[in-house]
Amino acid sequence: MSHNSGPPRTFKDLLRWAMTPPQAWGVYLLAVLLVWLVSFYAGTLKPKKTDASPPPVTAPRS
Repeated sequence: MSHNSGPPRTFKDLLRWAMTPPQAWGVYLLAVLLVWLVSFYAGTLKPKKTDASPPPVTAPRS
């Protein structure tokens, strides 16, 4: 049996813990959810209005 000293203490221990099979699924799903949320939030932002662009072109009236 291996000796478990409790929760992971260092980043390396945490990374090793997160890469074991049961936790790896949760970490993967959490990462996918986080990417989806960030991209959804970025998609809802409105672009800044700048006056540097020329006015829209209209068709000539005849």
